[in-house]
Amino acid sequence: MNKYIEKIKGLRNEKGLSQEEVAKIIGVSRPTYTAIEKGKQKLNLDEAQKLANIFGMDVNSFLSGNIPNFDKYKQMILTFLRMNLSKDGKVPKTKLAKLLYLADFAWYYNNLESMSGMSYKKNTYGPVPDNFFRALAELEESGKITIDHKNDNGKEMFLVSEADSNKNEKINTVSKEEKGLISEIVKKWKDKKTQEIVNFTHNQLPYTLCRQDEIIPYELITQEDPEMVF
Repeated sequence: MNKYIEKIKGLRNEKGLSQEEVAKIIGVSRPTYTAIEKGKQKLNLDEAQKLANIFGMDVNSFLSGNIPNFDKYKQMILTFLRMNLSKDGKVPKTKLAKLLYLADFAWYYNNLESMSGMSYKKNTYGPVPDNFFRALAELEESGKITIDHKNDNGKEMFLVSEADSNKNEKINTVSKEEKGLISEIVKKWKDKKTQEIVNFTHNQLPYTLCRQDEIIPYELITQEDPEMVF
């Protein structure tokens, strides 16, 4: 059985989509889509690409069944927020997004797998997964983080910090080794401005080789100069 078959129903339910809605998006009948979910009908490449887009993944990750670990991604956010990135514990949202990207791709560089498995898109401000904003929203709604709004020379900034009430929560999905890499990344970037880390990620091979709004393949980081991994 194709590996994606085991995950496809759960991914659809996470998005709150019916079988009929997904069938319409990928251009098949509902009975055909039902057969796909049951593993009785194979996807062609065009259908697989459309499904991967629905779930915010690149098609290779989708077909291999390498599904992003969203809960771990949220714990990676908390891990970064506990690393004294600033004196007041507040981190610009854009900078936080780039730090998470560096952690995922640097871990892949060393281990041929990412920490979270999230799919990162190339956008104007650098690589970021669609679910970054969902992760922040869920963490804020559950009282684990605080997001402050600040006006900086006419530009609206969002500063993220861990809520005091959450600082005793155990982080159990991020390993000791992963925390070690995160610590190294923080050491390099904690005193740098947001624009500096944005410029850095814009100059990395994975970003430069992809088109706007394209999912960035993790494999591209293995071609990067070691000094440019993070």
